[in-house]
Amino acid sequence: MPTDFPSFDLTGKVALVTGAARGLGRAISLALANAGADVALGFRDVNARAGLPSEITALGRRALPLQMDVNRLDQIFKAVDDTVLHFGRLDILVNSAGVAPDNLAENVREQDFDLTLAVNLKGTFFASQAAGRVMIRQTSGRIINISSQAGFVALPTESIYCMTKAAISHLTKCLAIEWGKYNITVNAVAPTFIRTPGTQEYLANPEFRADVIERIAALHRIGEPMDVAGAVVFLASNAASLITGDTILIDGGWTAR
Repeated sequence: MPTDFPSFDLTGKVALVTGAARGLGRAISLALANAGADVALGFRDVNARAGLPSEITALGRRALPLQMDVNRLDQIFKAVDDTVLHFGRLDILVNSAGVAPDNLAENVREQDFDLTLAVNLKGTFFASQAAGRVMIRQTSGRIINISSQAGFVALPTESIYCMTKAAISHLTKCLAIEWGKYNITVNAVAPTFIRTPGTQEYLANPEFRADVIERIAALHRIGEPMDVAGAVVFLASNAASLITGDTILIDGGWTAR
């Protein structure tokens, strides 16, 4: 009888989640803790952390709130250093921080272009680099990037956001190939529209909401943050040990039509 069944248990692992304050980052942080991981929480403003650390401790896991604006490289590297200093290791990085200022392509402002690339792409790369250096020394690690279905389909008024999310999926492949020899896997998840504070205004528009539900061709429902968090926990676990360089679409069938 086989004894090497897939394990989704993260007990003893240490995770760092960027953009942990709300939405996907918050849900992912809680899901990782529920699976057994201790969680370092990267906040753009650590004073706005609300009750997330106490929710994680209520699950029986340790939480470490960190000042981590991914637009600031000094804060990225300090957050990784502080995580290792506090917990002794870093096993999982989730790059969840992101922005999405929308505008018609002909009206995009340079400052919005620069900010979107700085947070979504530059922040993801350098957080991965900082964590990757730790994981190389450990000869183990899991990096999970948050891409988007917008990296696979065109969304009007989101040209720069779409560009960065497509780049994240390709960066995921590049890092996976470079770091696989150190037993580090690098993957991404690409959600559809998820019910978060960031999408609330758009989904409140009945016409927009109806269009989104129609385009989610197979399931016809708006996604919830835990729909994404489940895939992240899987990729962080030993059950996904042979998966790397991949982007898992969590889009309810949007891109299948």
